[in-house]
Amino acid sequence: MAICSNVIVVMKQIYYAATIYTVLGLLSGLFYRDYTKSHDFTGKTELAVTHTHLLTLGTLFFLIVLVLEKQFTLSSQRLFGWFFWTYNVGVLWAVACMTAIGMRTVQGRTESNLLAHLSGGAHILLTIAFTLFFSCLYRPATATGHTPSRHPFRHENSRYSRNAGGRI
Repeated sequence: MAICSNVIVVMKQIYYAATIYTVLGLLSGLFYRDYTKSHDFTGKTELAVTHTHLLTLGTLFFLIVLVLEKQFTLSSQRLFGWFFWTYNVGVLWAVACMTAIGMRTVQGRTESNLLAHLSGGAHILLTIAFTLFFSCLYRPATATGHTPSRHPFRHENSRYSRNAGGRI
């Protein structure tokens, strides 16, 4: 029962994360439109893609993770918690850097080396999070359903089988 309730708690966390990213994505699109209008800005800015990053890396990705959690119980993997929080911090950090860079562009300010380095750090964090995610996904996605003593390509009575009369 404890495992079942834990899965439900994790599924709710994933659902809420997707919902929050949806709200943030929609609000960032609204902010982009109003901020550039109020500054009479018509050029290119990072603000134009913050909403797509939030909706894709946040909403869409976590809806996919929700389905994978339902199918494979990814949260039973030891690294799942690390993935979840590292990924969220990485996405929010990257979007915050994009927003700051975009606002500076709209204001006509020069590029900031500090923001460029901070953005790079966010991308490194996202890379670590994706590595953790695929580590969590590997075992459940590649499970064959065979018992550990059976190999899918060996016959039970083959010369190299564990059950072949003690032969190696």
